[in-house]
Amino acid sequence: MLDIFSAIDVKTAGGYFICLLFALICGIIAAITSSFRNKTSKSFVIALILLPVIVETVIVMVNGNVGTGVAVMGAFSLVRFRSVPGKARDIAAIFLAMTAGLTCATGYVAMAVIFTLIVGLITIVASLIFVKDHNAMELRITVPESLNFYGEFDDIFKKYTNSHRLMKVKTSNMGSLYKLFYKIDLKDKNKTKEFIDDLRCRNGNLEISINEQIEGIEEL
Repeated sequence: MLDIFSAIDVKTAGGYFICLLFALICGIIAAITSSFRNKTSKSFVIALILLPVIVETVIVMVNGNVGTGVAVMGAFSLVRFRSVPGKARDIAAIFLAMTAGLTCATGYVAMAVIFTLIVGLITIVASLIFVKDHNAMELRITVPESLNFYGEFDDIFKKYTNSHRLMKVKTSNMGSLYKLFYKIDLKDKNKTKEFIDDLRCRNGNLEISINEQIEGIEEL
């Protein structure tokens, strides 16, 4: 039986390259599971693949001092992630890749692979169970200050959406315009143009935009 608590000596050349290989495998697993039913960029996938390898090498270079290694990697991560809001799932994938790299750096490669596979499997199962509605969208409508927008678009929403919710209202153009932010669930995406045309007849042909709904924290 495989003893997952048997550590490889990463201070030898052979041990280092074995751990490096398994860190790369963990990164590939993390990238594949993170991309399952999730919109991710090519650069993010590559970053997930390389992150365990980088973390593993950093920890080895600081002679196994995990505290120092985490501090160094934390400083590096601030450069890229401090001001960029991300989806919770993507953030979890980053922590998964870093944890796999840390585990490989200590020589417990079997534990690293098993851990990555288990978390990846949980991610896939959760993605299959909690299926996101692909018709969920973000609607932004600009209206003149003279328009009482509460209830003004209800009949249009009833015709084209399964549900709608006003999330935010803010003024624009020195208070002469209002910008409305809705989360909507479209009945049929193929009727998006008709939906926008009907809204334009109510808002004075001002700006309207519809975007894919973004998970996580977003600055509206």
